[in-house]
Amino acid sequence: MPTPYSSQDLGRIFDGRALTRGRTLGLAGGVDIRLDGETITGTVQDRAISYTVSITPSLFGRRVVFDHRCTCRMPGCAHLAAAAFGALDRFPELRKPEQQTFLDTLASKPAEKERQRIVFELAPGDHPHACFVTTVLIGERSGIATPTTPRQIAEDEQAAAALRDVAYLMGEGNDPKTGIAPTLVVDLLDALIESGQARWHAGGKRLIKGETRLFASASAATLPARSGVIVADSGPWYIDADNGAVGRVRIQAAAPPPRPAFVAPPPAPPSLKRRIEPPSITEQVIVDRPMSPVVRLTRFPCPDEYGRMQTLDALLLEFDYEGTCVPFDDDRQFVRINEPGGPVFARRDRTAEAAALESIRQEGLVQMRMATAKVAKGRLVYVFRGRDAAEAWQGFIADRLPVLQALGWRNQIDTDFGPRLVESVGLCDMKVSDAPQGAFSLDFGIEIDGSRHPLLPILMRLRERGGMASARVIGGEVVTSLEDGRILKLPADRIARLLAVMDDLVEAAARTNGDSLTLDAAAAPNVLDLEDLVTTRWQDGAMIIEHVARFRAVSEIPEAPVPASFKADLRPYQQQGVNWLQHLRENGQGGLLADDMGLGKTAQTIAHIAIEEASGRMDRPVLVVVPTSLVPNWSAELARFAPHLRVLVLHGLDRHEKRRDLDGVHVVITTYTVLSRDIEEMATLPWHMVVLDEAQAIKSPGSKATHAVCRLETRHRLCLSGTPIENNLGELWSQFAFLMPGLLGSRKSFNRRFRAPIEKDGDPVRRGQLSTRIRPFILRRTKSAVATELPPKHTILRRITLAPDQRELYEAIRATMHEKVTEGIAARGVAQSHVLVLQALLKLRQVCCDPRLAKLSEVAASSSKLDDLMEMVSEMIAEGRRILLFSQFTSMLDLMKPALVAAGVPFVELRGDTTDRADPVRRFEAGEVPLFLISLKAGGRGLNLTSADTVIHYDPWWNPAVEDQASDRAHRIGQTKSVFVYKLIAADTVEERIVELQERKAALASLALSEDGMALPAMDADDIDFLFGVAPDRLAA
Repeated sequence: MPTPYSSQDLGRIFDGRALTRGRTLGLAGGVDIRLDGETITGTVQDRAISYTVSITPSLFGRRVVFDHRCTCRMPGCAHLAAAAFGALDRFPELRKPEQQTFLDTLASKPAEKERQRIVFELAPGDHPHACFVTTVLIGERSGIATPTTPRQIAEDEQAAAALRDVAYLMGEGNDPKTGIAPTLVVDLLDALIESGQARWHAGGKRLIKGETRLFASASAATLPARSGVIVADSGPWYIDADNGAVGRVRIQAAAPPPRPAFVAPPPAPPSLKRRIEPPSITEQVIVDRPMSPVVRLTRFPCPDEYGRMQTLDALLLEFDYEGTCVPFDDDRQFVRINEPGGPVFARRDRTAEAAALESIRQEGLVQMRMATAKVAKGRLVYVFRGRDAAEAWQGFIADRLPVLQALGWRNQIDTDFGPRLVESVGLCDMKVSDAPQGAFSLDFGIEIDGSRHPLLPILMRLRERGGMASARVIGGEVVTSLEDGRILKLPADRIARLLAVMDDLVEAAARTNGDSLTLDAAAAPNVLDLEDLVTTRWQDGAMIIEHVARFRAVSEIPEAPVPASFKADLRPYQQQGVNWLQHLRENGQGGLLADDMGLGKTAQTIAHIAIEEASGRMDRPVLVVVPTSLVPNWSAELARFAPHLRVLVLHGLDRHEKRRDLDGVHVVITTYTVLSRDIEEMATLPWHMVVLDEAQAIKSPGSKATHAVCRLETRHRLCLSGTPIENNLGELWSQFAFLMPGLLGSRKSFNRRFRAPIEKDGDPVRRGQLSTRIRPFILRRTKSAVATELPPKHTILRRITLAPDQRELYEAIRATMHEKVTEGIAARGVAQSHVLVLQALLKLRQVCCDPRLAKLSEVAASSSKLDDLMEMVSEMIAEGRRILLFSQFTSMLDLMKPALVAAGVPFVELRGDTTDRADPVRRFEAGEVPLFLISLKAGGRGLNLTSADTVIHYDPWWNPAVEDQASDRAHRIGQTKSVFVYKLIAADTVEERIVELQERKAALASLALSEDGMALPAMDADDIDFLFGVAPDRLAA
């Protein structure tokens, strides 16, 4: 089968006119398509001539490219475009899956099996091993590491050849951690670098090939902290922890020692000249000899932090001059060396000794002078002090000693030196139990050498020291210590996830007794975050068990029969949605129905209301809060699906009188604006349920609408929105603050725990925790998943070249605005130039649409975009197309209307000041007119216009989610024809650059304007220059 593709992929090889013409040929019914292996073949009829076409889509990186041929011999012709569109219409399996939105990843259930990549983790070795390599699988979505073995990698036919080569070199063993002999180091390092999937254990930097580095033999290594040296049989290799560079180490050769000074004997008397005697044994020979530092690790009687004498691990430093060692604190200037020809005295190399001494001091060791029987003044020793001493020694041995050894140092480790390792580590568990006053307690434990020890103090110590960023991780394990000094190794991935939860637990804890936490019932969702990490044991916890159960995702939800009073047949997925809504109501929970636009959220909600009314539970009215533009739609849908319900609209001057008498009313419809104004009165009324349609209207936590809805007194709460997250996760928090206050914590804690790590760092652990927390309360289905019978939607970017006079005007305004903005930013900075940048963008966009919009004096320039639009509309209407034409400027609609009238094109219009909104919708759906002019803000949501098959966006809206909402007025349930969406873009202008910038910088996905026209995201000076500066090709010219 050919590679799946989308209409956006076609837009990269066909221009707008070819795509439009191709669609026309398809509508004429002259396209015959077949699939031949990986190629699309067929014929296209054009003006009584049959053309043979072939198209072979294939992947090039992440993009789809096309090898295409047509017998017309024109590249990128309309015949090929017609065939490509025809294949998408006829063969749904060719349609590329829609890209998952951020909300989809949060709301969807986790995949049964996550894709994983193989990673080799390199760490220093212990004799006789030069190094260790640990094999792990890293989840591409969650980032969670699970162990694997070299044998499993070698037998995995799906694994890349370079990865299997590494596994072969490691010996194809069955242990995730493999010791590497010195003879294999060079070949293995090359293979690890070649694989591209190897990292250094400390810091996790990917291994890359580095240059050879020269180190002095008797001085500290010039390597960053946490770096290492691995000694192969052919010499040492360094690993730079800062950048992952791996390279050879060359030891700088010491200068050859000078020959011993010859002491000449005194002149002999003439009578003795034939007899020459050797120098006297008392005459001293002074020489220079190389020095090698010697580290001795032993146990020494030392006082602890409290002055108590203890036998502690200690380091003694000595300097070896050709077999003779002297302590570093020895004051003698020369070292006596016994040689075959007699003793000589080596001059001590104070420079090299000082460098060696400094390298030891940099390790954080504390110097102490201890009494000893052999030396009257005692010996100077180095020790680590404090509760982390055992971990510090473990790190010194694992990381630092190999580096020193590679630099020519020698070491001696006494058999009794070093911290003891915990022999066996068992399960981590969490005891959950009820506590007084409705609280609950968490007692964390870990099995160590057969007995349970408190885990909370260990986690708190790691947290206090900076968390995982500061933890010592070796071979995928966190190395820490117990109170008694024993070394404990724990799985790094599990500890990372535990620490990610600890901040919130400690913040929420009512009290901590050292081994356990006591928390209020509102913190119950945190238990769900921990259940995947530790074994949960419930002890005397009936209350907390019941409370936690409310926050679990339920796989099986019972069927909720819909009463006969509901006058519609629900699709299977809609019935599931109603079941879910009833499940939430039964458990006293709020929910966010986030189905894709056009899947019938309104119908599911009305069915839910009908069930409540039929059951007799609805002794209070339901309040539905909507944008003003959706009041007629909700009234019509309630009358259509539930005509037995009495509906009251609170909107207009008579709303106060209506509000006083709600007896017998089942559903009250009002708007966000009216609710904000009348909240003092509305907050006193009891409601059975509050439904917020287009709930992104409360995305700003500080808005009047958000404060108003949160003050309503109601039993149940429900939000409806196909795009609850348009810009950032803070919008999701705002909606849940209404739905289920406290579920996501305070706004400050939510930003710290979830928003910042997910948005800035893409933290998979935090994303998974947030998904677990909200998944039971969000239901989202996409069209591609549940409405498979829905025809495809094709999006075409149509670039329009400005006429010379319009281009000249645009360039003049661009230069002026750019200079003005640049001066403003220089004076006040980017952050304080919000309004200035917004005004400049607006002026340029207006000129792109039609110079008359800019309201400049003596403007006579033409509008290329309007001319192109009129040509498009005339051709499309002649073909029988039914068109929705969107613009965010109502004044632009006013400029279109005279041109449409002159061309004899009938139309209807919907804008914010339209009083009877139902009439234009009725006329268009009835087929009375072929063109519907719509203000994007007034009609971009809530309308069902499935008789349309074409959508034109005259001026681009910077938030793609809002633009998609408008397009889906036509592409929704009930649509039987393919929908073509045209986006008109003025080429080589700010419009085109914003589209490019959106692709380059995901942070600017809603670049210039939000719905209220005042939200400008963060941009730097380069972005400003890109938007307002001249085009790169002009600069080159």
